[in-house]
Amino acid sequence: QVQLVESGGGLVQPGGSLRLSCVASGFTLSMHTMSWVRQAPGKGLEWVSTINKGAGSTSYADSVKGRFTISRDNAKNTLYLQMNSLRPEDTAVYYCVKTGTVLRGQGTQVTVSS
Repeated sequence: QVQLVESGGGLVQPGGSLRLSCVASGFTLSMHTMSWVRQAPGKGLEWVSTINKGAGSTSYADSVKGRFTISRDNAKNTLYLQMNSLRPEDTAVYYCVKTGTVLRGQGTQVTVSS
């Protein structure tokens, strides 16, 4: 069964860190370009970061550049998003997405608040 399952969200204070995970099943993650997107309350989907298939070059939205890092573990078939220096405006549901397809996980909630 082809699916993506995210985890790692939670409540964190401003300036804190979280690492999101996305376990892929039914396909080899490294053979596909993968992305993280997020949806804040009352807003549309916002692209956050992408890691390309193969060599794994990465790109980031300006809003997270320098604070977030996308990576993958090929042995675990897992995608990650390391989030540092979190801000209240990072509060959203985060989804991993098989880029160019409709496949995405159920999402994980990240709340940044004091």
